[in-house]
Amino acid sequence: MTIKILLLKSGEDVIADLKEMVSPDEKVIGYFLSKPCIVKLIPKDSEDESKRETAIRMYPWMPLAKEKDIPLPTDWVVTIVTPIEKVEQMYKEDVLNAKPINHEETLNGKTTDKTNNSNKSTKISISD
Repeated sequence: MTIKILLLKSGEDVIADLKEMVSPDEKVIGYFLSKPCIVKLIPKDSEDESKRETAIRMYPWMPLAKEKDIPLPTDWVVTIVTPIEKVEQMYKEDVLNAKPINHEETLNGKTTDKTNNSNKSTKISISD
């Protein structure tokens, strides 16, 4: 398992379990992203200016895709980094080990609400 954060050309930060897509001549031509999530930093208001709190929110990237591993060509990746331990732990606990979530489905004009509340933010200090 290789958990990485990718900065995409679009400006999105995406965390995922990453596997390389290799050509027959052993060149990396892309990546397969397993359970990719967009990572957002959300500043929190605080009365004490010296203690700035930041929440991190993760939500699915390409949530309507049927594929379990989403291919991404290398030309869409600006850089790849290793997440800090707290973010990696959050991803493992909340995404990789989470129970499957059934999102609201609309089929043939009928809507069934099968959601559970997964709008979860975690406060962490990002100064490791």
